[in-house]
Amino acid sequence: MGRISTKLIKKKSREFIKYKEDAFCKDFEKNKQSLKEMTSFGSKKIRNRIAGQITKRMKKPER
Repeated sequence: MGRISTKLIKKKSREFIKYKEDAFCKDFEKNKQSLKEMTSFGSKKIRNRIAGQITKRMKKPER
């Protein structure tokens, strides 16, 4: 079983992808750096979880 993402993490990841999709890719480290440059989150843990969710969404094929 994996971790369950909260509504906040899912919502923010969708907003970031919608806002600036070309800044993100399928690589977690690059997504983490892009988020770090775009925003100033107070928590590294939340930033990493959002970057992970974005990576997951970018890897998923379009429906």
